[in-house]
Amino acid sequence: MENKYTGKTFIVEILAVLLGLLFLVPFYYVISNSLKPFAEILTNTSALPKVFQFENYVNAFEKLNYLKVFSNSLIVTVASNVVLVVFCSMAAYMLVRTKKKISNIIFMTFVAAMIIPFQSIMIPLIKTAGTFGLLNSIWGLVIMYLGFGSGMTIFLYHGFIKGIPKELEEAAIIDGCSRFGVFWRIVFPLLKPITVTIVILNSLWIWNDFLLPSLVLQNPELRTVPLATFFFFGQYTKQWDLALAALILGIIPLLIFFFSMQRHIIKGITSGSIK
Repeated sequence: MENKYTGKTFIVEILAVLLGLLFLVPFYYVISNSLKPFAEILTNTSALPKVFQFENYVNAFEKLNYLKVFSNSLIVTVASNVVLVVFCSMAAYMLVRTKKKISNIIFMTFVAAMIIPFQSIMIPLIKTAGTFGLLNSIWGLVIMYLGFGSGMTIFLYHGFIKGIPKELEEAAIIDGCSRFGVFWRIVFPLLKPITVTIVILNSLWIWNDFLLPSLVLQNPELRTVPLATFFFFGQYTKQWDLALAALILGIIPLLIFFFSMQRHIIKGITSGSIK
């Protein structure tokens, strides 16, 4: 039976478009004002730029030391994703395939850790990190992201691995493959859909994170993009033309990454966590 296009459907579509435009209003203000001279921003913030001032981006790029902070964020994001994927995929695999009560207890502990607010543990975390020399260190920050991201990552891998037939692994073992080889040669390639989803979700979180890097990275040379943007706003709070351009520079890499990978998100989540 064919679905008819009714007046109710039309009203819902109009409301959805209006809601979408409402959410786009802040982006309009940020983008349009980042392309205006400072005097024009003070005159009329709502109007389109009379002359596009791309020099704002050049000045913000230089004063933000963008290449340095971008490379810091890229190192933290990539390294954190690598360790999360490697360690959590192996952990989830063992928790699924080891049919013991302790496996369920460990899995539930990881899931329960997802609901603990970061603010409740950040003071003891920083004290412990200082004891082990993890402060003011990119790799110390990566280790902390491994701890905080393990709960969700293991949860998603755990659900996906349940849907992988065990017979594939048994056949590989019969052919002489080790347990380690079974995982990396047979199981891990089958985890590609959920791995892509995990990388996207963790990248959005890690790249945008401000609170943890602000506590760990005190050296200006180690600042990530959100940290550098925050301090840039503090320094140029009265120069909105430069401040808004710096904000756009911080958003662009993540938007490019998200739009190029978004088609994998729903596919990975629906085929993984629902199982």
